[in-house]
Parts: sequence; C-alpha cells; structure tokens
Amino acid sequence: MCGGVKACICRIGGLYVLTMKINENTLLEGNRVVLVPYTAEHVPRYHEWMKSPELQQLTASEPLTLEQEYDMARSWREDNDKCTFIILDKQRWADSSVEEEQCMVGDVNIFLTDPTDPTLAELEIMIAEPSYRGRGIGKEVTRMMMSYGVTKLGVKKYQVKIGLDNQVSIAMFKKLGFQEESVCKVFKEVTLEMAVDESVRTKLLDDTSDMKERDYRQTSSNRQELLSQ
Repeated sequence: MCGGVKACICRIGGLYVLTMKINENTLLEGNRVVLVPYTAEHVPRYHEWMKSPELQQLTASEPLTLEQEYDMARSWREDNDKCTFIILDKQRWADSSVEEEQCMVGDVNIFLTDPTDPTLAELEIMIAEPSYRGRGIGKEVTRMMMSYGVTKLGVKKYQVKIGLDNQVSIAMFKKLGFQEESVCKVFKEVTLEMAVDESVRTKLLDDTSDMKERDYRQTSSNRQELLSQ
C-alpha cells in the first residue's frame, strides 16, 4: 500500500521493486540551489549541455538527438529505478521574470541498480555550468539528494562511479565520507561507497536541516513569495 505518495516497494516474484514517481511534483529548496523534477521544459538546455565533449567524457555519455533527449527525459520521469532532479540557481530562480531553463546549473540522479536490494543506490551529479564549479554547489546538492534518498526511498548504501581523471569529483566525495571500494582499469573508473549507518544518517539530516520540501506545481505563480515562506 502506497498511501499518499506515488512510490512504494512492491514484492514481485520474490523481488522488491520501487515504483519511482515519488518526486514528480517535488521541489527541494536548499541554501543556494533549488532541485526540481526533470520536465520537457528543461530538455533544450540539457541537450545543449550534452553536446560538450568535456561533459560527455566526465559523464561517460554519448551525444543524443533532441528527440532522443525528450525520450530520455520521459524515461527518467517514468522508470521505476531512477530519481532525477534538475539543479537550479536559487537566486536567479526566485525572479519570476527569468525562465526556469535559464536558471539551470546541472542535474543529480539516484539509480537503484540492484533489483534484489532496493536499499542500494548509485548517485550521480553533474554541474554542467562551468561558472558554478568550485563553489560548493556540488556538496550541497549531494547532501540534499542523499538526505532525500535516505528519508524518502530508504537508501542504506550509496555508490558513486567516477572516471579516474575526474579528480575534483573524487576528492569531493571522499571529503563527504565516501570510501574507495574498487578501481576498474578497463573502464578507467573508481567506485566509492558510503554505508548509511545511524551516525551517518544523523549527520546527513543535521547537515540538511534547512532543506525544505515543497509542491513544485505551486511555483508557477510567484516564486519569490514561495521561497519567503
């Protein structure tokens, strides 16, 4: 039984499956960023980002056509193993005269990679706009997403897989408490992990105690008024 949210763990053939539409109307407000669901409105700018060879390399992604990008956005909203938010600059977004697409900074994702263990999640974050890198945005977003995954999805262990040449991201996750689990020389990536025990959970929730969860559908009228509440 799901109750009032559109996410539940269902038992199918002995396996537990998480129905992942929990965040389709969710906005998460942090200190400097706002996280919103990935919608068709965001696709054109996201598509422009992913034309960058640098981002393709950092995210191990292949370039897609605009039509394929719309299909990908739809799958991220509907698939039962993904939870995706677009990262927005909070200060810019508070100005209702600025189109939301122009406030985009990057994206953050949780993937449930093991059908037999819905408490294990792979975390990905991309700060696509170069001017926002090195400003602590990645740490804030990562903590927000991890807190959301722990409280809403029941995640008990996080994994991140990062290219060996992406030393900035590797250093950031290690500062957050992730430990190196393995190195794959074939794919040239390192896997870092963090188990969410009670002490980690407590610290995570303390670090994100100012985070506010709102209804994304209510933001179309007056963003500044919403954020001042």
